[in-house]
Amino acid sequence: MLDGSQRIAAADLLWAAERDRAPIGPLTETFPEIDVVDSYEIQLINIRRRLEAGATVYGHKVGLSSEVMQKMMGVDEPDYGHLLSTMVYSEDEPIDTAQFCYPRIEVEIGYVLGETLPGADCTEEDVLRATEYIVPSIELIDSRIEDWRIGLADTIADNASSAGVILGAGRIAPDRVDIGGIAAVLYQGDEEIARGAAAAVLGDPTRAVAWLARKVAGFGVRLEAGHVILPGSCTRAIDARPGDTFRAEFSDIGSVSVEFK
Repeated sequence: MLDGSQRIAAADLLWAAERDRAPIGPLTETFPEIDVVDSYEIQLINIRRRLEAGATVYGHKVGLSSEVMQKMMGVDEPDYGHLLSTMVYSEDEPIDTAQFCYPRIEVEIGYVLGETLPGADCTEEDVLRATEYIVPSIELIDSRIEDWRIGLADTIADNASSAGVILGAGRIAPDRVDIGGIAAVLYQGDEEIARGAAAAVLGDPTRAVAWLARKVAGFGVRLEAGHVILPGSCTRAIDARPGDTFRAEFSDIGSVSVEFK
């Protein structure tokens, strides 16, 4: 475990890496004693800095929500990061890749909360009751760690590799669709490059949202009405380069697109 000054030093490194678009070596090498608790505290240091600068909490994201990713990281539960108002992008405006280090996209179902979720005892039923609608979404991820050489502590400290979110126009109440049965297909231009199913996310992405509500409660955080929750990707992550255009089509809930420049 790290002491307070080491946590601040690690947060400073990540802050500068993002500001300067200059990736750093893994924190797990610079601070060999770093653990998961340290990593969440480091994440929160930089989130507080952004909030003090005027950003607001837009929602949260769940990472490592597939069995494959958990095995790769050697963990038995997901991780999470914050989505801030400064991280929201529109389908109508190309995104400049120069503002990121190693941008990638992931295809996800977004949950938009109409009510604040319970904390430590949150259930999947609570999530479905509190969700106003689900929405097609693309998460933009990035790593401030060189060449994505990340361990669990690295990605958590780096806000779970979050960088942005794009929401599509589709809206549907959760009681009108079998969420776990939703399928997604990702196109680059007109070419299909990936496909997946919502069930890849812990068997049902609603389960990931309930897990998140319970997990953040231990840090004094609630998933509040109006927040957007991204439960994890239906497909593998895809690199994003200048000139790329992507469109994700979801059964039952519509599509979402993004363009990069």
